[in-house]
Amino acid sequence: MDATIKLIGKTIDAIGTLCSILLLLMIVNVFYDVIMRYFFNDVSIAMQELEWHLFAGMFMFGIAYTLKEDAHVRVDIFYDAMSKRKQAIINIFGSLVFALPITLLIFYYSWDYTLEAYNMGEGSADPGGLPHRWVVRSVIPASSAFLVLSIAYVVLTQIKTLQLGYKAKTEEQGG
Repeated sequence: MDATIKLIGKTIDAIGTLCSILLLLMIVNVFYDVIMRYFFNDVSIAMQELEWHLFAGMFMFGIAYTLKEDAHVRVDIFYDAMSKRKQAIINIFGSLVFALPITLLIFYYSWDYTLEAYNMGEGSADPGGLPHRWVVRSVIPASSAFLVLSIAYVVLTQIKTLQLGYKAKTEEQGG
């Protein structure tokens, strides 16, 4: 189980690195847009669309990394006061009952949404905009797949936490 957790963790960390790169690219893109607009009175629709494409990728892939790093939003005032065992149970329950079903639902419906854009050759409706709208649409199912992987990581690490707690408790009682 440790090897699986480590492999999944490294994969999700690579996604976190991708998000960092997308953020840097987005910053450079916005900087370029601002300089071109205000100093050269030149606007590029494609570069403006690229901003939200990069943001979509950064945000959607960042969800999986944030979950792995346990940096998502929750009511920490209650959670922090709980034992590690209770926290692990809450994390497993929340992952399997809330996060996994909605993620699988999003993956299922976004697959056709992406294929539809690809099959019809959808591009930007704006002149000079980006072609291949399926590329940005494909972020939804791809990030959902990585979120499923992150959910698996959380569940496995929390099971490991429960096992270690149980092992420590039985050793304490036997010793």
